[in-house]
Amino acid sequence: MRALLSGVLAMALLCSCSGRRPQLDRRLSLWRKDDIPYGTRIAYEALPRLFPAAEVSVNKTSLLMTAGREIRKAYIIIGSNVVATGDDITWMMNFVGNGNQVFISANHVSEGLMHNLGLRTTQREVFNSEPDSLSLGVYDPGDELYHSYSYPGDSFDNWVTSLDSQYTTVLGRDSRGRPDFVRIRYKGGGAIFLHFAPLAFSNFFLLHHQNMSYYSRVMSYIPSSVSEVVWDDYFRYEHGGSSGFFDSPVFKFIAGNQALRWGFWLLLLLFLIIYLFDSKRRQRLVPVIGAPRNTSLDFVRTIGQLYYQRRDNHNLAMKMVVHFQDQVRSRYLLGATAEEAGFADKLAYRTGYPKQELEWLVDYMRQLPLKAHVPDDELLEFHNRLEAFYKQS
Repeated sequence: MRALLSGVLAMALLCSCSGRRPQLDRRLSLWRKDDIPYGTRIAYEALPRLFPAAEVSVNKTSLLMTAGREIRKAYIIIGSNVVATGDDITWMMNFVGNGNQVFISANHVSEGLMHNLGLRTTQREVFNSEPDSLSLGVYDPGDELYHSYSYPGDSFDNWVTSLDSQYTTVLGRDSRGRPDFVRIRYKGGGAIFLHFAPLAFSNFFLLHHQNMSYYSRVMSYIPSSVSEVVWDDYFRYEHGGSSGFFDSPVFKFIAGNQALRWGFWLLLLLFLIIYLFDSKRRQRLVPVIGAPRNTSLDFVRTIGQLYYQRRDNHNLAMKMVVHFQDQVRSRYLLGATAEEAGFADKLAYRTGYPKQELEWLVDYMRQLPLKAHVPDDELLEFHNRLEAFYKQS
């Protein structure tokens, strides 16, 4: 099969070099079953050789339906766009927190996940109308050198413009020295890998000269001791986390054609001018509306006063713990609870709040169910520390 793929790609390249460029199939599928130049069949079928001790499987369903607490797994996502919802991000954080690996290669990764990892990239998402070329390099810790690879096909790449060097390690760069492959490690051995040149795993790239060694070097950063390698098919399609029209195929087609692109932006400019002139002529006075009150906090204070008047300090403290865990879950997307190991470390990383203060709160919450009575001064100190956390985080 691999020999057949090599022959097909060689014929396509010969046709492109002889002036018959339209015969090169430039569909950007990145699908594991596609033999076309920009499919990923070679990358998928090479996984058993790269991870001989691991089982290779395919996931087609939502991440929330997978077993995220199992350890020694590697989850591989390769696509043009990876749009993760809040639930997907929470699953990934818990997954790597348990010692697993997540590898993502895409031109564009959703803003929520990038913000959570402290990364920024450019907004380059246009698939060029003509093939260009792709050159990139990967760092080899064995000889402490960057090994460069290239091919004459499309690039469709991106790069990191901002990162936190305290948590992020650069493992690869493009031809201009810009980071395009990084790793964020977590306690327990887990890690998230972000790669921004997905066509480096296409059939075309891997079969060009000795480029299979690039694939091997990149995947060598995933521990060989993993028991299962999961290839993702779920993120090949748009899900609830899509940011709308600007991520749609229609807009990408318009952006990829110079004439349509100019017409689109001129049309938007025309509508903007019409709106500004028309709104200036017809706009009425806008009534002043006060800022909405946070009624949930008022409710919590009212319930707190009721329990305090009854002198049921222990019950009141337990209600404060429940409210704290709800705030952490909804505001910081942290599904862990105070009873779990490493909770204070994760929360300090997410909020920037002093770890020593969080450890006091977590220890107190763990001891609280064992207490028969909570004195007034102890309850007051617990309340003050919680209020300080809410205000500073």
